[in-house]
Amino acid sequence: MKAAAVPAEKAVKFKVRAVLTVKNKNKEDLKETLVKHLDSLTDKIGRNVVLELISTEIDPKTRAPRKSTPAVVKDWSKKTNIKAERVNYTAEFTVDSNFGDPGAITVTNKHQKEFFLESITIEGFACGPVHFPCNSWVQSKKDHPGKRVFFSNKPFLPGETPAGLRALREKELRDLRGDGKGVRKLSDRIYDYDVYNDLGNPDHGINSARPMLGGEKIPFPRRCRTGRPPTETDMNAESRVEKPFPVYVPRDEQFEEVKQDTFSDMRTKGVLHNLIPGLKASMLADKQDFKLFADIDSLYKDDSKVGLHDEQLKKLPLPPKVIDTIQESSQGIFRYNTPKILTRDKYAWLRDDEFARQAIAGINPVNIEKLKVFPPVSNLDPEIYGPQESALKEEHILGHLNGMTIEQALEENKLFIVDFHDIYLPFLDRINSLDGRKAYATRTIFFLTPVGTLKPIAIELSLPASAPITRSKRVITPPVDATSDWTWKLAKAHVCSNDAGVHQLVNHWLRTHACMEPFILAAHRQLSAMHPIFKLLDPHMRYTLEINGMARQTLINADGVIESCFTPGRYCMEMSASAYKNFWRFDLEGLPADLIRRGMAVPDSTQPHGLKLLIEDYPYANDGLLIWGAIENWVKTYVAHYYPSPSVVLSDRELQAWYSEAVNVGHADLRHAAWWPSLSTPDELASILTTLIWLASAQHAALNFGQYPYGGYVPNRPPLMRRLIPEPTDPEYTNFLNDPQRYYLSALPGVLQSISFMAVVDTLSTHSPDEEYIGERNHPSTWSGDAEIIEASYEFSAEIRRIEKEIEKRNADFSRRNRCGAGVLPYELLAPSSEPGVTCRGIPNSVSI
Repeated sequence: MKAAAVPAEKAVKFKVRAVLTVKNKNKEDLKETLVKHLDSLTDKIGRNVVLELISTEIDPKTRAPRKSTPAVVKDWSKKTNIKAERVNYTAEFTVDSNFGDPGAITVTNKHQKEFFLESITIEGFACGPVHFPCNSWVQSKKDHPGKRVFFSNKPFLPGETPAGLRALREKELRDLRGDGKGVRKLSDRIYDYDVYNDLGNPDHGINSARPMLGGEKIPFPRRCRTGRPPTETDMNAESRVEKPFPVYVPRDEQFEEVKQDTFSDMRTKGVLHNLIPGLKASMLADKQDFKLFADIDSLYKDDSKVGLHDEQLKKLPLPPKVIDTIQESSQGIFRYNTPKILTRDKYAWLRDDEFARQAIAGINPVNIEKLKVFPPVSNLDPEIYGPQESALKEEHILGHLNGMTIEQALEENKLFIVDFHDIYLPFLDRINSLDGRKAYATRTIFFLTPVGTLKPIAIELSLPASAPITRSKRVITPPVDATSDWTWKLAKAHVCSNDAGVHQLVNHWLRTHACMEPFILAAHRQLSAMHPIFKLLDPHMRYTLEINGMARQTLINADGVIESCFTPGRYCMEMSASAYKNFWRFDLEGLPADLIRRGMAVPDSTQPHGLKLLIEDYPYANDGLLIWGAIENWVKTYVAHYYPSPSVVLSDRELQAWYSEAVNVGHADLRHAAWWPSLSTPDELASILTTLIWLASAQHAALNFGQYPYGGYVPNRPPLMRRLIPEPTDPEYTNFLNDPQRYYLSALPGVLQSISFMAVVDTLSTHSPDEEYIGERNHPSTWSGDAEIIEASYEFSAEIRRIEKEIEKRNADFSRRNRCGAGVLPYELLAPSSEPGVTCRGIPNSVSI
C-alpha cells in the first residue's frame, strides 16, 4: 500500500480536560441508593459515562464534523459516596491541533440510572475554557439509546451556525418535536401540542364529564401533549392520571428536588392546618357555616382569645390525651399564619376605602377601567341576555360626586368601574342552579377623591333576564342605616366573589399560565438551545409546563380545587375559555397597551414610559411601569445586538418558525385574528419578547403571590357565595333582619370550603428556596458566550435593584395614600426579590407556581 502524503505541517495530538458538574439528589430512596451503587460497580468494568467532543469545523477528508476520541469519565465510582449537592467529575480527550474550536459535546450514559448534568467545562484549548450549560437529565442508554448532545454557550443564529454543528442543530430539534404519536414516558424530552380534553372523567358518569377546551366549538390555547389513550366512554376525552402518579411533561421541565420538597411540605402543612377544623365541621351539628367571625379567627396562629380550648373540641370523639395534645399544639402546626390583610388593621377589609384600594393595589388590580359612558352598556346580545341598558341612574351616584355633575366627573376622569357583567351573565342561570352557589353579575362604580383615593359609590347586581323583572337588575348604594349597611356589605362580598373568580380563571390562569404554554412549547420545538432568543427566554420558561400539568390534575379538573372553591363551579373553565374567545388579545397584553385599553392611562410623550396615568397613585401601574421599562430596555439591547436590520429577522428561519407555530398551532383557534403582531423588524421582535417576559415574570407575580396574604382571610375575598341578598318579600328576610351577621356568614363559603381554599392559596403563594428572581439567572457569567450580552445582563440586574429601592421609598411616602398610611398595607407584589415562603412580594423569572 502506498504511504499517504505527509502534510507540510503534521497535526499534533494533545489532551484537553473536561469537568462535569453533576447535581446529586439530597434524598434517595432505597432503590435509588442500590442502583447508584450498582452503577458504581459496573462503571469499573466499562459501563461508563462516555463523552465525545465535536468541533465547529468540518473535516475536509470525511466531510463530517471533526470529533475527538471518546473519553470515559474517570472518577465516577470513586465519588459515589460523596454527599455534596454538586460533584465534579473529570475526563480527558485527545484531539488534533487542527481540531478547531469545540462547539458541541455528546454524552452517553451506560449506567442504569439517570443523572442531572448541570454543566461541562472544557479546559486546554488555546481559546480558553469552553462552557457547556446543560441543566438536563441524561437518561440511561437502555431507556434512550441515542447520544445526548449539548452545545457550547456561544450563541448562533441559524444562518451563522458553524458547518460542524449544522446537522446536530437540526437533529436535536427534530428529536425534541417527536412524531406526535404514542404515549409519552416520564423520561422523554418531547414537546408537542394537544387540546384540554383531560379535565373530566366521563367514565365516572355524566357529572364528571367536561367539554373539550380547544377547537372551533370552545376556543382555548393548546397544552403539552401526553399521548394517553382515550377514556372508554368518550373517544375524544383523554384518560386521566390521578395523584400520586405524575402527569407527563418533558423530563427537564419537571420540578427539581428542592421545588418538589417545598410542594410536598406545603401539602403536608395544608393537611395539618385543615385537620382540626375539618374534624369539627364533619362531626359537629350545623357543620357547614361559621357562626361567628371569631370562628374564622380561630384558624390562625396568633389569635390569643379564641382557639381550640372550647366546649366544641371536647365533643369530638377523641381520647382525652389526643385532645390535650391538640390543645397544646393549637398555636403551632395546626394553625394558619395570619394573612397579611389582618396584620395592620384587623377590620380594614370591612372599610369602603380598603375595598376600593384593593382594586388598584390588591391581588387583582387589572380589571378597573375608566368609566367612559354613564350608565354603562352591555355588549351582550339583547335577544339572548335581555336589555343592554344598566339599572344605574343619575340619582344613584349624584350625591357622591363632591358637587360635580356626572358630565363633569366623566370629563375630568373621576369615575371608574370594575365591570364583571358581561363575563358572568351568560353563565348565571347554570351557576345559580348548582347546589350551594349563588351569584350576580356585578358592576361597581368608584369615584376618585381629591386626595387620590377611590370610594365605591354604587354596586349594580344583575341576574339573567329569566329572573323576575324586579330582581333582574338591582342597585345598592352606600348605607344610610343598619339594614342598608348589611345589604351593602353583602353587595361588596358578591363583587369580591366575582372579582376572585375572574382573577383566578381569567387574569391568572388564562392570561399567564395557559396563554404562555404554546410559546414555551414552540420555543423548545423550533429554537435551538444555541439560538440567542432561546437563551434569552430560557429562564422565563422554567417549571411552567410542570405547574400547568399539575393544575390539570388537581386544580382545574372536574371537581378539583377550583371548581370546589369558586362560585362558577363546574363552569369555571368554560368561563375561562369564554374570556379567551371574547376578550384576550396578545397585542394588548403588554402593560402600557393594557393600561391604555382600560382607559387608565393616555399616551403622553412628556411622561416617563410615554404614559400619563389617570390615577396618579395606582401602585400596580406605578411599579409595573418601572419593571416593564427595565425589561423593555434589556430586551431592546439584546435584540439589537443580534438583529441589526429587518432582513436578519425575516431570514431567521428558526425565529419565524417559533412565532408562526406558537400562533398557528398553539393558539390555533385565534390564528386568523387581525390583531396578532407581525414579526418583521427588530422592534416588533423586541415588543413580542418584552410582552412574553412581562407576562411570565411581573404580571404573574402581581396576580399570584398575594393570594394567601389577601385571600387567606375568606371574608376579604370570598371565592364563592352561597346566598343572594334577600328582598323584603323573601321568606329569609326576617332571618336576615334578626341576625344579619349570621346571615352574612352563611352566605360566605362554609368551613370545609374555606379551609380547602386556604390550604391551596397558601401553597400557591409560597416561594421555593430555589426560586430565580427577575434580574437573576443560573450561572450568570457563563449562560452566554457573548461578553457584551453578559455585561448588558449585569446592567439589567443593577436596574432591577434600583427599582426595588424606589419601591421601598414609595411605600414610605405618606402622600401615596393607596400604599402608605394608618393600617394600610405597602404594595410589594412587584418588589423584585423575596425570601422563601409566603412573603407577598418577589418576581420569579417564570410562571413557576
